[in-house]
Amino acid sequence: MTNQDQDYISYYRTMVTIRKFETLAGELFAAARIPGFIHLSIGQEASAVGVCSCLRKDDYLTTTHRGHGHMIAKGADLKKMVAEIFGKKTGYCKGKGGSMHIADFSLGILGANGVVAGGLPIVTGAGVSIKMRKTDQVGVCFFGDGAANRGTVHEAMNMASIWKLPIVFVIENNHYASTTPQNYACSVNDIYSRSASYNIPGTAVDGNNFLKVREVTLKAVQRARKGEGPSVIENKTYRFRGHFEGDPQKYRTESEVDAWKNKNDPVKRFADYLARKKILTKELNQQIWHEVETELKKAVAFAEQSPYPEPQEALDDLFTIPSC
Repeated sequence: MTNQDQDYISYYRTMVTIRKFETLAGELFAAARIPGFIHLSIGQEASAVGVCSCLRKDDYLTTTHRGHGHMIAKGADLKKMVAEIFGKKTGYCKGKGGSMHIADFSLGILGANGVVAGGLPIVTGAGVSIKMRKTDQVGVCFFGDGAANRGTVHEAMNMASIWKLPIVFVIENNHYASTTPQNYACSVNDIYSRSASYNIPGTAVDGNNFLKVREVTLKAVQRARKGEGPSVIENKTYRFRGHFEGDPQKYRTESEVDAWKNKNDPVKRFADYLARKKILTKELNQQIWHEVETELKKAVAFAEQSPYPEPQEALDDLFTIPSC
């Protein structure tokens, strides 16, 4: 097996991990074992892994309320992930962030964000930091088709353009902003085309095709590292589950969802490609799914055995005392 083949298997394993993690999270939520709302990214795995496979550990990333997959694709620890959504002290944010606000600065993950389009100003600030420190890091911001209509997008992209910040703006167009169809709420069919208004190069890609997502992201990341400024990528994808768990989904038909699941599942598409290339055997595929399931069971056991934060710790880490 070549080095590229090994990389592809690793990327596929990450996609499987996201699928299994999100499926398990949905089951745990339905069983009332985790608190709060959760928003799953099942069906969007190629976007997360395709983009993050092009990044280094020290590159920055901001994500959304639907950010579990991006976290995992950037290298997050599953035990800390599960502990956080359980609200446990051993979680990434000591149980205080929950599903929508996980962060890991050591991996360059500046946070998931419950505020729609909230990650764009943050990644812009990270881009300014990179420029000031004169490193070759890159900042990536994931946001959805609904967020694309927010004013912060204009502010962030304009600033990124005039200062040539090393940022890749990734639109995950899953066709629905909560319950509103993208073809109703957006003035253009291709959201990336708005990037021309900021003199930023943009492109759209089949967001369920891992190889295509990786191909366009590599070019954008390389461009940013060379100091040539920001890019916009629109990954046209689809979420198989509702906007949130428990969503009645009256805004779309079952046949539409089934069509995407049956014909455009990103995990299956990549598995089929690897099988055709004689990279992924049936036995190896089964082994990967089994190993991921075992790893997740250990993560759940870790979370369940972990303590909740103490009441007196409620304000810990929320404020800092200036040193001067």
